[in-house]
Amino acid sequence: VQLQASGGGLVQAGGSLTLSCAASGRTFRSYVMGWFRQAPGKEREFVAAISGSGINKDSASSVKGRFTISRDNAKNTVYLQMSSLEPEDTAIYYCAAAWRIHSNIVLREAGSYTVWGQGTLVTVSS
Repeated sequence: VQLQASGGGLVQAGGSLTLSCAASGRTFRSYVMGWFRQAPGKEREFVAAISGSGINKDSASSVKGRFTISRDNAKNTVYLQMSSLEPEDTAIYYCAAAWRIHSNIVLREAGSYTVWGQGTLVTVSS
């Protein structure tokens, strides 16, 4: 599978933005999908993850209640809806995929993901 992230941009604090990650291939539902971010000078951190079927989701405490991960397996796309954005959310956002056929697990560790998109920049101004 190959991943293409999009939807980043400049937004004011308190605003909203939706990121998309389109995947190639016919086995998209066999992949756990995750979103990670990396701010300047900081390490990459987990944002949210969703199981192959979409039944299970997980998100970091820093974004819980503000960000929502979802997927449309018919469109081979995973989304990250972000609202109440804060300047601290400024980062490059990456989508990632981990092969987990017939599983409803979610994964937080970046090392568990084997396929990464190119990243999309989100800038939140104060």
